[in-house]
Amino acid sequence: MPSYDALLLVSFGGPESRSEVIPFLENVTRGRGVPAARLEQVAEHYYAFGGVSPINQQCRDLLAAIEKDFAASGVGLPVYWGNRNWDPYLADAVAAMAADGVRSALAFVTSAYSSFSSCRQYLDDMARARAQVGEGAPRIHKLRPYFNHPGFIEPLADATAAAVESLPAAIRDQADLVFTAHSIPVAMAAASGPRGGAYPAQLAQASGLVAERVGARSWQLAYQSRSGPPSQPWLGPDVCDCIGKLASSGSRAVVLAPAGFVSDHLEVKYDLDVEAAEAAARHGLALARAATPGTDPRFVAMVTELVREQLDGSPSRALGRPWPAAEFCAAGCCGSGRPAAAPGAA
Repeated sequence: MPSYDALLLVSFGGPESRSEVIPFLENVTRGRGVPAARLEQVAEHYYAFGGVSPINQQCRDLLAAIEKDFAASGVGLPVYWGNRNWDPYLADAVAAMAADGVRSALAFVTSAYSSFSSCRQYLDDMARARAQVGEGAPRIHKLRPYFNHPGFIEPLADATAAAVESLPAAIRDQADLVFTAHSIPVAMAAASGPRGGAYPAQLAQASGLVAERVGARSWQLAYQSRSGPPSQPWLGPDVCDCIGKLASSGSRAVVLAPAGFVSDHLEVKYDLDVEAAEAAARHGLALARAATPGTDPRFVAMVTELVREQLDGSPSRALGRPWPAAEFCAAGCCGSGRPAAAPGAA
């Protein structure tokens, strides 16, 4: 087995004060031609929470939990943390590893699925960070997607069951279960995985595994957090549209399970706890939202398991249909879905 001497926790990043919101959003959208007026609209979501995204603190909590689990499990790797879009940046984390003598690191990304934005783009980010650090930058191996690992599925299933139980007893058994995930362009979804379509297929598999464990009579998958222009097709249905259709069909209650997310960051707390909750209230539906895995001990132990797979060849655990390890992050895997630039184009 290859040897590794550190773990790098990699995440999206988020602002931690009102003054950081617009610069953060400019980082996220750089090169995409997003109008300033649209950034101001999105900024209001952050201002509703004081300009503080929960994601950085959630990463600090996860890092501390991983370090504790490593110590208890005999994994002697230091843990570093770097973000794609905000401080602490990936390049700074890679520089710190290089300064500490780290030569080969594993990377755990806070995204469980295969797509350009949830996998390939992080690989590109890590490559750029290594290039920025230059000679002495450690090589970095990204851990596999974990959408069907028991350490991800079981906490989400328990949280979904708890959300169902939180509804009034008279309507609990009639609740409709809706899993949610971040929408991406249809073309990007079609390019996800080595053969295409991996992102929605993995989401459907994970949702089905959770639904089976909670004994759901039926379930469906909806999407949230769309950010592209109306002219560009994105995965749907939108969760708020889904709530409206359920209401028109006679539903009395909806349980939302954010299967596409590992922690309760801002897109969960705003898009579901604010926008989807308002949609449910408009239609007279009771609504409950399941928690994400966060720092559930089973999720933290999963990180240790994924590391051990690479350190000593420990068996890979997965539920449902296995996805061969050779399929993950293969050459050409998880394209952006955007047309390739013409030769010589800037």
